[in-house]
Amino acid sequence: MTKNDKSEKKLAYYLFYPLLIVFFMWLVFWVEDTFHFNFNRFGIYPHRMSGLRGILFSPFIHAGFKHIFNNTIPLFVLLSFLFYHYRRVAWQVLFWGFLMTGFLTWLTGRPSYHIGMSGINYMLISFLFFTGVFIGYYRLIAVSLIIVFLYGSLVWFMFPIVERMSWEGHLSGFVTGVVLAYLFSKKLKKQYDIEKSVKIYPEDKVFLSHFDENGNFIEKDENNSQNT
Repeated sequence: MTKNDKSEKKLAYYLFYPLLIVFFMWLVFWVEDTFHFNFNRFGIYPHRMSGLRGILFSPFIHAGFKHIFNNTIPLFVLLSFLFYHYRRVAWQVLFWGFLMTGFLTWLTGRPSYHIGMSGINYMLISFLFFTGVFIGYYRLIAVSLIIVFLYGSLVWFMFPIVERMSWEGHLSGFVTGVVLAYLFSKKLKKQYDIEKSVKIYPEDKVFLSHFDENGNFIEKDENNSQNT
């Protein structure tokens, strides 16, 4: 297998699971819309025992085309970042993210059905941003900055400023992401602290050669350098 083949295989892996999750979300919406079902009753209904089932089902239920479309692109982008940069813990993050986000929404939400993937998107935004900050590895910090650039404005929707929007679900997802980032960053930081566990690309070596072990910039006299 050539190097290009391996790269294509890895890329397919990083994109396959995000696409699969997005596909399943749209499949549920298609079934509901085509056969005129209403799955809202499977959403999270706070403080009601039957509402607990929504912890698993509610992220895949949406109120309409605009609702699911607004969640689709962020979900795909964020999942791709997750599986590419944190593939060792990606499924654990999703498992606990679903449970914790849903349960916090069930605890804190208004007496209404809470549906949609927004809470999970907020969990992913929070996790990706804070994990990069906690670990401190420059590639992951770059991801954090990208997340802020793309989705920083969404912070306002964690407050009750839009009627009939589950700001409680957004806030629950954000808090969950912070908690998971703190817990998983401890494990991941140990791996990044060991040089052999970090994949250094050739361009990284050139970049890192300009800094000493303490992170201070080293000035080099390019005129005295020689080509070999």
